[in-house]
Amino acid sequence: MQAATPRAVAPSLTRRVLRGVLPPLALTWLIGTGIALGVANSFTEQAFDRTLLDDAYAVSSNVRATPDSVELTLSPREVTAVLFDQTEAVHFAVRQLDGRHLAGDAALQAPFPEGTALHRFSDISFRGEKLRAVVLDHGLPHPYRVVVAQTTRGRSALLERLLVYSLAPQLLLLALVAAWLWRHINRELRPLGELEQALGQRDASDLSPVPVARSSRELERLGDALNSLFNRVAFSVRAQREFAGNVAHELRTPLAGIRALADYGLAQTTPDIWREQLGRIAASQARASHLVDQLLGLALADEGRTALQREPVRLDDMVEQAVLRHLARADAQGVDLGARGLEGAPVTVHASVALIEGILDNLIDNALRYGGRTITVELSGTVLSVVDDGPGIPPEAQRTLMERWAQGPDGQKLGQGAGLGLSIVSRYAELLQAELRLEAAAPTGLRVSLAFGEAT
Repeated sequence: MQAATPRAVAPSLTRRVLRGVLPPLALTWLIGTGIALGVANSFTEQAFDRTLLDDAYAVSSNVRATPDSVELTLSPREVTAVLFDQTEAVHFAVRQLDGRHLAGDAALQAPFPEGTALHRFSDISFRGEKLRAVVLDHGLPHPYRVVVAQTTRGRSALLERLLVYSLAPQLLLLALVAAWLWRHINRELRPLGELEQALGQRDASDLSPVPVARSSRELERLGDALNSLFNRVAFSVRAQREFAGNVAHELRTPLAGIRALADYGLAQTTPDIWREQLGRIAASQARASHLVDQLLGLALADEGRTALQREPVRLDDMVEQAVLRHLARADAQGVDLGARGLEGAPVTVHASVALIEGILDNLIDNALRYGGRTITVELSGTVLSVVDDGPGIPPEAQRTLMERWAQGPDGQKLGQGAGLGLSIVSRYAELLQAELRLEAAAPTGLRVSLAFGEAT
């Protein structure tokens, strides 16, 4: 048997945030440092070049030019003093414009100025070293050219120091920012960890709201969403428990009666008694089936609080279909079941097909059980009514009959139903945001009406 592959551990949210923040921040600082170093290097190069040009002018000021000759008036020691530098090696040369050498290093060469420019800077290689050179032209009446070049060790050393002194503080600041972000993010995420710990230690049956720290809008929304989910789950669990309890309680009696009828029939040998017992068993089974349908309808109403799908529904079509479904039963009972108000324009409301079917079925079923000999389903605009000519319901008993398991005297006398029909209708009406009214019908009977919103 192969061992289970260990699940990879996901990185913490703190690490992910730091990974998303620090690299762009470091890159931005590095780019800024590079730009600053480039600007500093440019000004440094200009300063060094200015010093190099000053040396060229110093040499040029000690050149004596006559119509017959051009000569340097400085001795080698004086030249060394003029071009002295503690860190750099300095070379020079003086020559005429035709290239004839007058003084200094004869092999020192550098690009000449172009156009009307009097001097030109350039990078050259001399005796295996990289030098920075300047060529200075002296104009008429006695033209000559001065070349001065020096090594760039000082420039490179200065640039390295600038780089070190710029990067070191930036890296230190980046480390301090990373430490501050780490601490701050951990402090901000601590309520999330506490929420995780509270959920991890909670019993599966505990669906009470969890305490949520209001430290941030996102955490507040997460806590509210969790508590809203707990409320919906708790409501669903209560509905399931209540449904299971209702089924167990209400089906115990009809099932026991069916078992008693069956046992009595099996103990007899007369076919007439068997037929009579089977008829009673069938009637008990029908009652139990009707009770299960009502309990399921009540559970659907409870579930509909959290998941109700609305769509355009044709009320006239729903009334016609409901009348056709119950027509055979009405005929068998000798009841005149009909509809009124279906001849006009179609009536469409935004509702749930299942809930409207449940309303019509329960109202017609109640009218067939407790009403008189005439039942009419009326449709007037968006008002749906079921009218019967039975004994009706006294006004003082109407609110009581809207509750579960409540039955009027007629229902208790007949021993039919479980007192759920009007409770289901009331719950469905609430879900559909329709107004439910119970009124006395003329001359006798009951009118149950549901007023929906505007037609669509």
